[in-house]
Amino acid sequence: MYSQQKLNIDKVIQEEILECIAPNIKDIILKIPKQHIFQLEEIRIRINKPLMICRGCQDEMVSPNGDMVANIKDAYIVTKGDCDGTLHRLSNYSIYAIEEELRNGYITLRGGHRVGIVGKGVIEGGKLKTLKNISGFNIRIAREVLGSADNVVKYIVKSKTSIYNTIIISPPQCGKTTILRDIVRQISNGQGKYIPKGLKVGLVDERSEIAGSYQGEAQNDVGIRTDVLDGCLKSSGIIMLIRSMSPKVVATDEVGNRLDCEAIYEAANAGVNIVTTIHGDGLEDVLKRPFINEVLKDGVFERIIVLSNRYGPGTIEQIIDGLTLEDIVNIPFR
Repeated sequence: MYSQQKLNIDKVIQEEILECIAPNIKDIILKIPKQHIFQLEEIRIRINKPLMICRGCQDEMVSPNGDMVANIKDAYIVTKGDCDGTLHRLSNYSIYAIEEELRNGYITLRGGHRVGIVGKGVIEGGKLKTLKNISGFNIRIAREVLGSADNVVKYIVKSKTSIYNTIIISPPQCGKTTILRDIVRQISNGQGKYIPKGLKVGLVDERSEIAGSYQGEAQNDVGIRTDVLDGCLKSSGIIMLIRSMSPKVVATDEVGNRLDCEAIYEAANAGVNIVTTIHGDGLEDVLKRPFINEVLKDGVFERIIVLSNRYGPGTIEQIIDGLTLEDIVNIPFR
């Protein structure tokens, strides 16, 4: 199973990512040893800066021969031509075709991979119209890990027909989106003795990271009873799904602002269960923030899951009862 997963990752990177990268950089990535490719999380392309990859939550510079190097003098330095070539391939040689994506700052590729883009902002009427003079890309490799939520599902199920309102707290690159996606899949499909028949799920995928929709089709497995609202603001999407799709559960990622929190209250008042995530180093960190601290103190979230990368992405540090703020599980596990 593990070997097959590694083979799939290698194939995915070649077929879904490298075809969108400038030839010079593509050739270098192909030279990177396979054991590094299997751990690849991000490819960083910045004009006049060293080519870098992220694996195991660590940034590393890459040489023209595909080796990991510690000295910038040995690294491949990205050129303007590399950035222009990457942009041309990402846009299929039509910048106008991706104008909306440039305004959002990212492009979603087939397979659910996301390319963050930076450059000079063009402001019109006080709002960002688009980006020009593109100077950098961050290619985030989407990894679907079926079963990654196996250790948490039993703690968030209230009955065979409902779940506890749940929030996942995690720093970046610790697996919260991967686990959220698998929670959605398991709840939607029905999984073993905990949710035998499955529940209707409404998924607000504002940044196309969970379902990874490409031209309207989810690239990741989010379950057979899941309706995906892609590219929509969470605050609007939660309400839209409740009114139009009658979900039992609404899932979304990275809440935090006032409008998000108001939508969470509205969902809870409508009797709809919620599963979501938030950036943070732990419960104490999140409780210091406006808006979301009120939601937590009001006991809207009955389960709080805290992740880290102590033993790799997806390490579960705590599972907390949201009403008492006491640990249900207090030892790290994966």
